[in-house]
Amino acid sequence: MKKISLPAMLLVIITFAVFSCKSNNNAGGYNIVIKGGHVIDPKNNIDGPMDIAVKDGKIALVAESIDTTGALQVVDATGMYVTPGLIDMHAHVNQRGAGPNPIPADGFTFRVGVTTVVDAGCTGFRTFPEFKKQVIDISQTRVLAFLNIVGEGLRGGPFEQNIKDMMVEPAVECAKQYPDIIVGFKLAHFVGHDWTPILRATEAGRICNKPFMVDLGSATPPLPLDSLFLHYLNPGDIYTHCYGGGGSGRESIVDLNTGQLRPFMPDARKRGIYFSVGHGGGSFFYPTAIPATKAGFYPDVIDTDLNASSMNGAMKNILICMDKLQALGMDFKSVISSVTWNPAQIIKHPELGHLSAGSEADIAILSVRTGKFGLVDGRGEKIETDKKLECQMTVRAGRIVYDLNGIANPLVLPR
Repeated sequence: MKKISLPAMLLVIITFAVFSCKSNNNAGGYNIVIKGGHVIDPKNNIDGPMDIAVKDGKIALVAESIDTTGALQVVDATGMYVTPGLIDMHAHVNQRGAGPNPIPADGFTFRVGVTTVVDAGCTGFRTFPEFKKQVIDISQTRVLAFLNIVGEGLRGGPFEQNIKDMMVEPAVECAKQYPDIIVGFKLAHFVGHDWTPILRATEAGRICNKPFMVDLGSATPPLPLDSLFLHYLNPGDIYTHCYGGGGSGRESIVDLNTGQLRPFMPDARKRGIYFSVGHGGGSFFYPTAIPATKAGFYPDVIDTDLNASSMNGAMKNILICMDKLQALGMDFKSVISSVTWNPAQIIKHPELGHLSAGSEADIAILSVRTGKFGLVDGRGEKIETDKKLECQMTVRAGRIVYDLNGIANPLVLPR
């Protein structure tokens, strides 16, 4: 037998090692592979059966078939929808300070597929640094924020009516100090018949090139919506609670006497105003939502106004809000877009809301339960549906943080 020289043997060993490494990388070696699901990724126009591989906290590959060899965990998503992690663009999670019954984010996000929440104005420039330290920095959920134009934030009572505390310059400086966290500005609950708060918040947004979200409050007489949309808001600004209104001091986007969408609404949308659901405990009514959606006026964003009251009332959670819009005729892909890519663009965080290779691996896996279900609005009116979304799994930054029915194998990584 011919002897192999030592250099030749070393060459063989090195060559084998290199090809072995390449083979393992090509075959997998992923942290997680999600198999057999129906992927909906509106940004990348994906709507069909695909596998997803996750490695080192990032989306590594989206393909029709991915080899699971070497994968640390494999998830069987057969019969389920796989989407980007959901974004709730209107929530209240400043549990240690001001806000309408705020709650801790991590307890109520992952179980419904949400990986990013935007706190909607609980804090102003005076209170935001504490909020960042006590909430944002310790949450597993990605927490962003609309900064209240009121320096004290949502403290209720006279604080939210104090025009003197609605200061543009310090609000702008705070937003510039935290540019990646503060996504825009917010005004809520102001009851005066006065455009000054709107003007100050829109000015802050214009200076920072960030959107302004408005909860119009309840003035007497009401501030007219056509003026708000066509003259006061800037393109890119957001009108939340879009299916509310009609009560004391607030107009609805629908003429509740005739059941017709107000004629200026298409122009408002063409002008670049965005509309979000902001369901809350009392800001979603079928007398507004049904005629509006019949007229083709669906929201740009489905969000919750999540707080301790709304989650135990008609709103429940973001999946229920999605169920309601689907029951009202919104197609499923648009529903998914309204909780992923749409809000990501509106808050100017285009790195979120999609499953592109290299992006942070935030993923929701949803199933559809069939049966007979009731969907209740803020005044106790009910419609029925035969399907209901349920979150089976949530992946945040490449780690499984919620697994309802143990569809990952193995269930727990070895430590």
